[in-house]
Amino acid sequence: MDLRTTVERAQRLKQLHAQHRPLVLPTVWDVWSARTAVGAGFPALTIGSHPLADSRGAEDHEGQTFEEVLAAVRPIIAAVDVPVSVDLEAGYGQEPADLVAGLTEIGGVGLNIEDTVHSDGGRVRSTQEHASYIAGLRAAADDAGIPLWVNGRTDLFIHAEDAAGVLDEAIERLRAMEQAGADSVYPVGIQDNDDLLTAVTGAVAVPVNSTAHPVRHDLERFRRLGVGRITYGPLLQIALTDAMKDMLRPWGP
Repeated sequence: MDLRTTVERAQRLKQLHAQHRPLVLPTVWDVWSARTAVGAGFPALTIGSHPLADSRGAEDHEGQTFEEVLAAVRPIIAAVDVPVSVDLEAGYGQEPADLVAGLTEIGGVGLNIEDTVHSDGGRVRSTQEHASYIAGLRAAADDAGIPLWVNGRTDLFIHAEDAAGVLDEAIERLRAMEQAGADSVYPVGIQDNDDLLTAVTGAVAVPVNSTAHPVRHDLERFRRLGVGRITYGPLLQIALTDAMKDMLRPWGP
């Protein structure tokens, strides 16, 4: 994709975050799901690492190389005329500048970056290490002249036995990501906890991303709790899998 189009789509994604609270980005994994979501009226999309891996028979948690992910994502981005963000897990061992260059070359205008480094034994980056990586992404995007949307993710809540017990540490990490240049922050695993969502949305000035189930959750609840951005993770694909089984079951042997 040419640079001008990539910049225009990146600017559009930024505008959409300002116009919609929350902005719902359906999580897609192939050309069909992307075109279906756009056909349903959504002005931007995100590609999820988990559903992308499942659609390709690969493992989530960096079970594909960066090059394999780019090859899979390229035709999805090319098939639609809306901004597309991509979940790039913990960066596949890439330097921030290389991650940004690879993504933007194929027209990606946003990314998720998480702090669980699956390619390094599943360790969790320190607050400062993760913030520094995000700062590197921001600097690389600025150098390229592309207002790339960076969604900084933390997995602290899902790693903890008691999610409430790591709230202070998680807020410190979210604020560090914000200060490093993250456009939004993504504390995974608290989508069903009103108190934790309220605490994190009140602790940062940038939009907070929450995972949502397209059937079981309610958009107005997330809006009331101050959530600024919604993605589905693997839950849209899982919901469609359940629906497909229900449709096929009466036809089975």
